[in-house]
Amino acid sequence: MSDLSTIRREALDAVSAAVDLGALEAARVAVLGKKGSVTGLMKTLGAMAPEQRKEFGAKVNELKGEIEAALEARKGTLSSSALAARLASEKIDVSLPARPEGQGTLHPIGQVMDELGAIFGEMGFTWADGPDIEDDWHNFTALNIPPDHPARQMQDTFYLPPRADGTPMVLRTHTSPVQARTMLNKDVQKRLADGGSLRVIVPGRTFRIDNDATHTPMFHQVEGLVIDRTTHMGHLKGCLYDFCRAFFEVDELPIRFRPSYFPFTEPSAEVDIGCSWKDGELRIGAGDSWLEILGCGMVHPRANANCGHDPAIYQGIAIGMGIDRIAMLKYGIPDLRAFFDADLRWLRHYGFSALESVR
Repeated sequence: MSDLSTIRREALDAVSAAVDLGALEAARVAVLGKKGSVTGLMKTLGAMAPEQRKEFGAKVNELKGEIEAALEARKGTLSSSALAARLASEKIDVSLPARPEGQGTLHPIGQVMDELGAIFGEMGFTWADGPDIEDDWHNFTALNIPPDHPARQMQDTFYLPPRADGTPMVLRTHTSPVQARTMLNKDVQKRLADGGSLRVIVPGRTFRIDNDATHTPMFHQVEGLVIDRTTHMGHLKGCLYDFCRAFFEVDELPIRFRPSYFPFTEPSAEVDIGCSWKDGELRIGAGDSWLEILGCGMVHPRANANCGHDPAIYQGIAIGMGIDRIAMLKYGIPDLRAFFDADLRWLRHYGFSALESVR
């Protein structure tokens, strides 16, 4: 028992005498550590008789609890003192200029997506999203791209391992699969049956096996889709006139439509905008040259039917363009590959303030 009294007195004295948290930790280890005095007493319990072990063990546990309580109380006191000393010694001169902080910028792709959302949003379009990994049916078949179509060839498409049921999977080659998914939505079909309309834009990442100054394996597209009972090519042209002039900020921007082919639209057209070149610099607006910027057309009856809409009742218009391309044209960016280099110097030069208004 004398050992208990001695250990108790020495331990509590050491705790009381600790002048900082380091000294307090040393006192704790000396008593409760692996080789501490109380830990040593606990190790002797195994050699005692059961009755003696029960009585002595209770006293050792009581001593351990008393020491732990003293340690916790002293720790609180020392922590408060340390904080008070730090607050007293550390000061800041609030009259000094603030430290400069680096300000991030919006990537041109993000900026252009915001601009697209704002312009088409004013026309009544909503934003739709879909998966980057698509099944063969949504990416190709639903959009009137049969199995023997060149777009399915390995030089164009990143194929992935098939599902367990054998369904082929790909990294989507365009954002049009989201159009198919949206058209198949039961709520959308009910809205159309009730005389309403569908208007969506689908910005997002797409993937094709290609890489040069104007192509990358991953790039960004935006699709626009309108489905109702009355929309026609006149509506499509009016929509694109408004969009192109708003996006490029040229009120009298020359625009022309050229007949083209896309498997999911019929008739189809390429859209060019007027431009000129002076001293090697591109100027968008009136001029003697043209630039192709997007494709469009009336939704093909077969694509309409594949997505659950009777082409005898419903018709639609579709728009598709490369976001990277129109960003390069509008903001004078010469090389597409720089979009994905994560070069801070490039981002500071071509980036946009997060507080800058889109419209």
